[in-house]
Order: sequence, then C-alpha cells, then structure tokens
Amino acid sequence: MNRSTIILLIILMLCSLSLVAAQQKTRSLYVALERAQTEERRLNQEWLRLEYEQRNLSKSSRITDIARKQLKMQAINPGRTQYVVVD
Repeated sequence: MNRSTIILLIILMLCSLSLVAAQQKTRSLYVALERAQTEERRLNQEWLRLEYEQRNLSKSSRITDIARKQLKMQAINPGRTQYVVVD
C-alpha cells in the first residue's frame, strides 16, 4: 500500500467514527426530547387539575357553606341590626 491509500483509509475511518458519534448524539437528543415532551404532558395535566380544583374551591356556594359551618356566620337580619346614633 502506498502512502495516499493509508491516508485515505485513515480519513475514511475518522469519517466513519464521526458518523457513528453523530448518530449516537442524535439518538440521545431524541430520547431527551421524548422525555421532555412526556414531562410537558404530565405538567399540563397537573395544571388543568389544579385550575379545576381552584375553580371548585372558589365557588360562592362553597364559601357560603364554610362561612356558616366553620365560622358560624349568619345572614343579615334586620331585627338584629343595631344602628349607632351620633349626638
């Protein structure tokens, strides 16, 4: 073998190794992308669940119910209303 053949063989080997490395990098990036998309879907579902829960917790009927039961608040009664008169 002459010198140019050996140089071309070395260049071919380097190109082959470079191609294998690039393919491996592509595969690892694709796996990372799939994981990130799966995590995004999971987080979106969690966000929707939290929004739904927040809407349910902020309903006026629930607030009124908690005010009556836990805080023992009562509706306004004109018979119990006291007026302050300034002299």
